[in-house]
Amino acid sequence: MKPIKMKTMSQNLILLGAGLMISNFSIASDSGIRIATVDMQKALQTVDTGKQAKSQLEREFNAKKKELQTEEAAIKKMTDEFKKQSLVMSDEARAKKQGALQERIMKFQELTARSQAEIQQKERDLTQPIIMQLRTIIADSAKKHEYSVVLEKNENSVLYSQDKDDLTSEVILTYDKKNKSE
Repeated sequence: MKPIKMKTMSQNLILLGAGLMISNFSIASDSGIRIATVDMQKALQTVDTGKQAKSQLEREFNAKKKELQTEEAAIKKMTDEFKKQSLVMSDEARAKKQGALQERIMKFQELTARSQAEIQQKERDLTQPIIMQLRTIIADSAKKHEYSVVLEKNENSVLYSQDKDDLTSEVILTYDKKNKSE
């Protein structure tokens, strides 16, 4: 009796899972369940307020990036000067200069981490209201077209769906129309 190879076993599990999904979809279609998709990322990046949010984030990101690059250049210059001067420095002066350099590097790393966290928080603050409104529009559209389920269409979840069941364009148009009239 041959031992089962892990690769073969995982391939079989994937095929079994795909088969179950296909049978579930055929059961769903027989029972009147209708499934639609929406590409939330595309919708978020396409609606006017999403474009404005992206533009604002890019401006803030570029400002922080410039600040970080300036500090990084200063640290590099300080490091180069330290390397040149360290041979003629006393041990005490070298240790003091090296300590100051390490402290500045640590502050730079903290500034980098803080900047990333601030940008991520700003992104959440700007996109969360848009996402909430998109979800409301998706729910309304699903009810209007009598879809039972709406899945988020992205590279990792929905491998295929028919264009007629993709609500993304309708959601974008509805969102922009609603937000222009307000």
